[in-house]
Amino acid sequence: MKTVEKYAVLVVWALTIGFFSWRSDAFGSGSTVKLILSTQTVILIATLGVMISLAVQEFDLSIGSVVGFGGCLVAVLDGVHGWAPGPAILATVVVCAVFGGLNAALSVLLGIPSIIVTLGTGTLLAGITLGVTDSKVVTGISVKTVRFMTDPFLFGIPAPFYLGLLLCLVAWFVLQHTPLGRRMVFIAENREVARLAGLRVTLIRAGALVATATLGGLAGIVLAGTNSAANPQAGSYYLLPTFAAAFLGSTTIVPGRFNAWGAFVAVYFLTTGITGLQYLGYAGWPEQVFYGGSLVAAVTLSHLAGHRRLPSVA
Repeated sequence: MKTVEKYAVLVVWALTIGFFSWRSDAFGSGSTVKLILSTQTVILIATLGVMISLAVQEFDLSIGSVVGFGGCLVAVLDGVHGWAPGPAILATVVVCAVFGGLNAALSVLLGIPSIIVTLGTGTLLAGITLGVTDSKVVTGISVKTVRFMTDPFLFGIPAPFYLGLLLCLVAWFVLQHTPLGRRMVFIAENREVARLAGLRVTLIRAGALVATATLGGLAGIVLAGTNSAANPQAGSYYLLPTFAAAFLGSTTIVPGRFNAWGAFVAVYFLTTGITGLQYLGYAGWPEQVFYGGSLVAAVTLSHLAGHRRLPSVA
């Protein structure tokens, strides 16, 4: 039974690929595989960020705003003010990390529920993004940045995909093979018991929120570089997909626990379904159905499983 639960999403993913390949010759082509792998790195990186905060039972609803802000800030520094790509990217990551520190200070230090704090700070950051860009799409990103994000790197797939793969590897190692990862699980189970056991609960929770914002900013940088422009309103799109993938990922590979490879599988499973429906001529609604339905299904499954290790969403 545990084996079935562990690999159920992988099996369904394989069946989904088989079904759409049968219905559409174009879907099973190598170009489609490259398209799917190349276009979801932003969601993958943002999902890993959300997963880290969820692993300690913190809900960061500002992730979409951070993605949008990160993309716009790097575009303004690089494309408008003429900064070199390296300093522009570094400054963007640092600013997003500082924003994560703000979320941590309000939620962890002051004790305000993170779901409320990040809803407010995310709305604030979305407004700041509109102000920074004057509510306009920012263009002019350097050719070096765009080429790095879009040119084939290995097997015809751009470098950001491999960056996402590397981040999955790092997150997997930290969460499942280090004392920090075990402490995060303990904190998610019972913060007070973890505190009494001597764990630095406050620091770990704060660090998780900072990591979420940092990865959100990195996802925004990839988004801007891939599109060679930054839309100040693009960030809101990424809130639902990241949470849907994070929760769906917690039902596979390591069921009942937020995990990196589960998140990876969930991101590309959802994208496969959406892409397949688009190949069959269904446009517009598939994304909402897949992401919304998957989030409801994943949370329901975790509830029916008795919340063995998965944090409550109540």
